Amino acid sequence: MGGVMGHAGMAATAVRHLRAAGSPTAVEPLPRPVLRAVREDERPPVEPAEFRRVLGHFASGVTIVTALDATGPTGFACQSFASLSLDPPLVAFMVARTSTTWPRIADAGAFCVNILGAGQGELCRSFAVSGADKFAGVDWTPAPGTGSPRLPGAPAWIDCTITAVHTGGDHLIVVGRVESLGATDDSDPLLFHRGRFGRFGS
Repeated sequence: MGGVMGHAGMAATAVRHLRAAGSPTAVEPLPRPVLRAVREDERPPVEPAEFRRVLGHFASGVTIVTALDATGPTGFACQSFASLSLDPPLVAFMVARTSTTWPRIADAGAFCVNILGAGQGELCRSFAVSGADKFAGVDWTPAPGTGSPRLPGAPAWIDCTITAVHTGGDHLIVVGRVESLGATDDSDPLLFHRGRFGRFGS
């Protein structure tokens, strides 16, 4: 995996790479907002554990975001993914500033969102492990638009080029323009709720 970039320079580095590659960047990355200072005798506005507990009630789908850089395929499990715009077709995903996978995706300038099906929990877990060879034993095919890895058995995939990177606290918001996409079947999605995988009931 690539080395960890400094927090302050990660988004700016991605935008510089996109410019060098001739890709448009919609806006400059926003400066990281000043976080509220908390004195030793003052309670934080929101406890991290409570934040996670409450937000865990929001059920979401699960994806694996992949890319292909000069050293090979890379990717990570991503719950924070959403459609953004119909015209032009845009999607977005959020990634931690400390991610070691993100610099490689930024270097590739493109990514593929693999939307996971109900039976792909183990595949998701393997891509959620930091530092491992996540593609060991995993066959993949190149997406038609960018060559980013399409994973076997994923019910749907969305192939994108990066167009903008914004800061969002301890995460980055990555915007991609859809170059190609497809769905292979109508299988149930893999869901994530309160720290566990699930599926639709009958």
